[in-house]
Amino acid sequence: QSWTVVPDFTHHAHSASLSAVAVNSRYVVTGSRDETIQIYDMKKKIEHGALLQHNGTITCLEFYGTAHLLSGAEDGVICIWNTKRWECLKSIKAHKGHVSSLSIHPSGKLALSVGTDKTLRTWNLVEGRSAFIKNLKQNAHIIKWSPDGEKYVTVITNKVDIYKLDTASITGTITTEKRISSLRFITDSILAIAGDDEIIRFYSCDSQKCLCEFKAHENRIKDIYSFEREGQHVIVTASSDGYIKMWNLDLNKIKDVPSLLCEVNTKARLTCLAVWLDQASETKENSDKAATSSQANEDEKSSIVTKNKVCWTDKSNKTAKRKMKITPDKQKLEAPLQKKKKKRNSSA
Repeated sequence: QSWTVVPDFTHHAHSASLSAVAVNSRYVVTGSRDETIQIYDMKKKIEHGALLQHNGTITCLEFYGTAHLLSGAEDGVICIWNTKRWECLKSIKAHKGHVSSLSIHPSGKLALSVGTDKTLRTWNLVEGRSAFIKNLKQNAHIIKWSPDGEKYVTVITNKVDIYKLDTASITGTITTEKRISSLRFITDSILAIAGDDEIIRFYSCDSQKCLCEFKAHENRIKDIYSFEREGQHVIVTASSDGYIKMWNLDLNKIKDVPSLLCEVNTKARLTCLAVWLDQASETKENSDKAATSSQANEDEKSSIVTKNKVCWTDKSNKTAKRKMKITPDKQKLEAPLQKKKKKRNSSA
C-alpha cells in the first residue's frame, strides 16, 4: 500500500519563521516569530484572519474540541480563545519567563504549562486561574498529557520524566543521547520520541524500554504527528531535510519497523507539522485529547468527501498581504472549556 501527497493549499502566512501549528476539525492556526497567529478555514481553503494578542514569539498552540484554542508565547502569557468569534476570553500571565509548552487535559478542566522560569504550572480552566505550581531543577521545553489523562510527561533536554496524575510524582524516566525535539503518545502507554538525529524511537511508558527504533530521515527530525484511519495507525514525520514522511505502524508488531506509505520533498526547512483530518471521513485522530463529537458542526456532518491534509511550515521570509483581524482582550472568563453547571435555585 502506498499513498500520494498533493499540495492542496499553500500560503505565505508570516513575515518570520513559523514556530507552532495546531488543527481542529475546521481550522488550522499557525504561530510565528512575527508575534502573530494566523487562522485558516480548511473547509473553504481561505485565510480567515489573524490574532494579535501576544507580544513575543508564539511558542505553542493547542485546540480543545471545536470551541476553544490556547496559545502561549515568549511574553509569558497564555491566552484562551473562543473559536466561534475568535475573541480572547482570558489572558493569563503564566510564567515569569517564556511559555515553552502547554497541554490540555482530555476533560478540558485542566491544563499544564512549562516555562523558562523552571516551573510546571497547573491551570484550572473552568475558573481561569492557577491551581498548582511545581518547581523543576531545570527548564522543561515540552509537556504532554496522555490520551486517557492519567499521566503526563515533561521533556528536559534529552530526558523524559513520566508523571502519574493522582500522585503528581515521577514514575519513570527515559533518557536519549540527543536533545528531544518532539514527542507523541501513540497509545496511553507507548511514546514516539524524535530528536536531534535521524531516528524515531518508540518507548514503553511502563518499562521505559525502547520497543523499536529506525532511521526515518537524513537530518534531524523537527516534529512528529500521529492519527488513526480505519484502524490503521499512521505516523507523520517532518525533518530539517525538507521531507515529510508518512508511516504505517502495526501496534501488534510494535518491534517491527513501520512501513513507509509516502514521502514528499517540500524543499523547505521544516519547523513544525500537524495533520488536518476531515471529520466526515472515517477517521479518528490519535491525539492527546478525547474527541468531542457532540460539538461537531452541521456542515462537518454533511460533508461526504474523505480527505487527509498534511500542513507543513517553513522558514520562508516572504510576506503576504493579509487582512489583519485584531481581537480585544476580554477580561471576564466565561467558563472557557468546561461549562459550569447552573446552580438550581432551591425554593422553600
